[in-house]
Amino acid sequence: MAKDKTAYVCSSCGYDSPKWIGKCPACGEWNTFQEVKLGKKTTSAVASEFRLDVKSSPISMSKIETEEEPRINMGDGELNRVLGGGLVPGSMTLLGGEPGIGKSTLILQTVMRLKGMKVLYVSGEESARQLKLRADRINLNPNLDHDSGSQPSNVLVVCEAMIETVFEHIKAVGPDLVVIDSIQTMATETVESSPGSVTQIRECAAMLLKFAKETNTPVIVIGHINKEGTIAGPKILEHMVDTVLQFEGDQHYMYRIVRAIKNRFGSTAELGIYEMVHNGLRPVENPSELLLSDVKEGEELSGVAVACSIEGVRPLLIETQALVSTAAYGTPQRSATGFDLRRLNMLLAVLEKRVGFKLPQRDVFLNIAGGIRVTDPAIDLSVIAAVLSSNVDTGIPRDICFTGEVGLSGEVRPVSRIAQRIAEADKLGFRKIIIPKANMNGLDKGKFKIEIVPVRKVEEALRELFG
Repeated sequence: MAKDKTAYVCSSCGYDSPKWIGKCPACGEWNTFQEVKLGKKTTSAVASEFRLDVKSSPISMSKIETEEEPRINMGDGELNRVLGGGLVPGSMTLLGGEPGIGKSTLILQTVMRLKGMKVLYVSGEESARQLKLRADRINLNPNLDHDSGSQPSNVLVVCEAMIETVFEHIKAVGPDLVVIDSIQTMATETVESSPGSVTQIRECAAMLLKFAKETNTPVIVIGHINKEGTIAGPKILEHMVDTVLQFEGDQHYMYRIVRAIKNRFGSTAELGIYEMVHNGLRPVENPSELLLSDVKEGEELSGVAVACSIEGVRPLLIETQALVSTAAYGTPQRSATGFDLRRLNMLLAVLEKRVGFKLPQRDVFLNIAGGIRVTDPAIDLSVIAAVLSSNVDTGIPRDICFTGEVGLSGEVRPVSRIAQRIAEADKLGFRKIIIPKANMNGLDKGKFKIEIVPVRKVEEALRELFG
């Protein structure tokens, strides 16, 4: 009897070695090699069973004919925006997120609304009865078509974990869209290891990618994330797919955010916001009104400032909350939720060095309301304003908002798309907006009703607020 061959595969980058190595020579990570058994049948041989009768041959670049393929409208404005205008035929999309965040609910309610498309939903985690209960909960009847109310639905459900059997169903059904929920539950007979292992995920994903490219059928794959916050499985999984979407949000908040980490067909700066309600996920078209707390005029709270941020091409008005208190245990604490802690420390150093406010024995806590995470440097000015407001225990008027990046010398640097930021603040009824003075060049102030206050340094903005 022949002895089974084994190899060691790096879980971070997919590098394989005939023996165990402490440090991966490809990515430099330590203790990431896992032992896998090699099957007798290679993946290429299995994948060839699903190949089209087309042989590849080199062709000149000038002779390649191209035409703009129409994208598939997902029936969800937020998801279309993150995908770059819709789902591209023949693409492979990976949606990752924490368990229970709503990945399956988002995909299920999206495919149920697709019109004129045959969808094959492959579930390796739930039974068909559980999927039916989920569809009933989100008020989508899978037995009826949403246009006529009498035609049968085009969404077909199969509960299967073996990838070879999944391809047999694909051949029999001929779907226009394939959904795999989830890639960690899929397994192939060519690999003698348990589902969810590095080799199983890599081989199954390679076969799905080959099917998508050769049949021009889009494939949506749902994946889990590990405790480090990255998608479980080898890093090569993210390199193989065309689009990687991250579904994030705190389970204790009602908001969910879809970000594009990688997108070969669009921008990675786009953002989609959903609200978790009792019957599914509701797209939020104007998140600025939801991210701002409803505080009556004259009831201003100290440590709260409103910033105008840009996520992709969408302006967002978010609430920056700060709390400054005396350090009770000697060593001051610095904590930030939804904001980069290192950038907070830099802004506190600018306050001490350039403005003269010393906070050496004070605890500083910063929070971005709504449970979202912001990386736009244009909220620096609102962070400083909120910290000083809490330090002096003086509230900032609720009809004032900020936008501006703060440099190490205390200057307020210009930000991009200033007209969009001002228009968003003007639309929501703010009376005054403080912006960098460099952004005034070429800005038509007559288009806005809001009062625009340009500042060059942080001291000028604080003087405008606190006198």
